[in-house]
Formats: sequence, C-alpha cells, structure tokens
Amino acid sequence: MRNIYLVGFMGAGKTLVGAALAARLGCQFIDLDERLGERFGVSISEVFAVHGEGIFRAAETDELARCADKQDVVVATGGGAFCVGHNREIISESKGVSVYLDLPWEELDRRLAVDNGGRPMYANTEQVRSLFEERRPEYRRADVSIVLEGSETPDEVADRVLGEVAPCAI
Repeated sequence: MRNIYLVGFMGAGKTLVGAALAARLGCQFIDLDERLGERFGVSISEVFAVHGEGIFRAAETDELARCADKQDVVVATGGGAFCVGHNREIISESKGVSVYLDLPWEELDRRLAVDNGGRPMYANTEQVRSLFEERRPEYRRADVSIVLEGSETPDEVADRVLGEVAPCAI
C-alpha cells in the first residue's frame, strides 16, 4: 500500500476520517498537527503565537518528510501543509496518494463557527473565507478529490476514500 495523505481546509474532517481510514486498512495513523504539538510541547496556536508561522511551516515540512519515510501510513495533514509546493513534492516523491476532502464553504463555516478549536489561522469569517479561496486551487492539485456535502460520517467518508484510492494505492 502507498501512503495516503488527507488534505483540505481546517474543519474538513481530516483527523476523524484519517483515523477511520487507518482502522479499515489496519495501518498507522499520523495526525501531522498532533505530531507538531508534541514536537513543540504546546498547542499549534501557541506555536504560531510564540514562534511564528515560518518556524511552524519549517517544522511541518520536516515532520511530513518523516512521515514520507514510513510505509503503509495514513497522514492527516494540517490545513496549510499541502499549499506549500515543497510539501506536495515530498508526498509525490514518496509515491504517496494525496486525497482532498472537498467540503463546500458553507459547511466548513458552520463547523468552524461551532468549534474552531483554537486554530491559529481562524480569526473571523471573512478572513477565513479568503484563506479558503486562496488555498482551494492548491488542494485541487491532489491526486484524488472526494466531494462531500458535510452530512457524511467519518466512516462513510473513509469508505469513499477507499473506493477512490484502492485502485492507485495498491
């Protein structure tokens, strides 16, 4: 199996879907943001506040490269990770499959309004919408796009990912 990298905007469900997908495949699941929190010993928001986005992005690239050295893993990337060209190269060179969880803005906005989880790039709806529009073309560079409505459960999305990725992941 090739590694599977879930990409998409904050609130898309990459972590929940990734865990469900890894369970189905019987492989390791890695949440890149969780790894970075452990690396710095603080929350992602605190990393941004204390060290800045540049230090965060450099560490994110380093952790992504470590994931790419593994085999048979599902990786939930951070919302901005796939938007960095070098990170897309790391995924591609590892022969990994990138999967974009494509939710409509209205659903993402609804989810973030309920729980933005202290996300560092979340300030207000207009600013977040602008960031979403800026990142969307980058997400669309993924190998596979799973268009979602937002009512799907993580297990349902994991099944859809498997249906799309299985032919190219084996």
